[in-house]
Amino acid sequence: MKIAIVGCGNMGMAFAKSFLQYDLVKKDDLLLIEKSADRSEGLKKEKAGVVVDTIGPHVGESDLIILSVKPQDFSSVHESLRAVIQPKQVILSIMAGIPIAQIQEKLGHPLVVRAMPNTPAMLGMGITGFTAAKEVDLTNLRRVENLINATGRSIFLEDESMLDAVTALSGSGPAYFYYVVKAMIDAGKQMGFDDAVAALLVKQTMLGAYHLINTADKSLDELIKAVASKGGTTEAALREFENGGLSDTLVTGIKAAQKRATELSKG
Repeated sequence: MKIAIVGCGNMGMAFAKSFLQYDLVKKDDLLLIEKSADRSEGLKKEKAGVVVDTIGPHVGESDLIILSVKPQDFSSVHESLRAVIQPKQVILSIMAGIPIAQIQEKLGHPLVVRAMPNTPAMLGMGITGFTAAKEVDLTNLRRVENLINATGRSIFLEDESMLDAVTALSGSGPAYFYYVVKAMIDAGKQMGFDDAVAALLVKQTMLGAYHLINTADKSLDELIKAVASKGGTTEAALREFENGGLSDTLVTGIKAAQKRATELSKG
């Protein structure tokens, strides 16, 4: 299989490195298109694939083209892509906010899959929601799904509009997690720990809690109850969270992210 990646930032390279790690593509069959001279030079030193700085006829030789440019940069590349795309090529867009219909129109090409990964994909631990144009057949869809799964896990959505919710929940989700972790570390420092000790206590707590969520045969409410004994310290903290509306604020914030994603998708 031959793959071309247009835009080799963090997410584009997360996909590229995962493909190579799992032998889904050979380096000679992985075309990396990066216009930034500094970035392009770095990719050449890494020898992660065949590196070029412009979109040319060579892109038309790939089975799959991954669009990994920033959404605002799509307007600067779609004409060059349109000129070289071949009828059987599949386009996988990981650009936020640009709907399938718009990509099809700008490229003059029907075979488009749209996906929303998140940054843990850089470690092969991402979660990606994806959907596809009706013109993409099951064989091509399964091939794309297999590639996406190299970066972690995936979920197929029949309704493209649900990608806005994916963007809000898991696409932006790591930032919410970091926000909570940062607040807990700040609390630790206010209680007298130095930065390193506070960070160690919180990070290891989060890691252990994650594994309990995945392995314990208990609901989240049951896990909370197991820590929060009546009249104890955890209950005191949870009461303050509830009084401050922390849960409602988080839900409201995530819904705000969904609303913004929908606004961006409509231009």
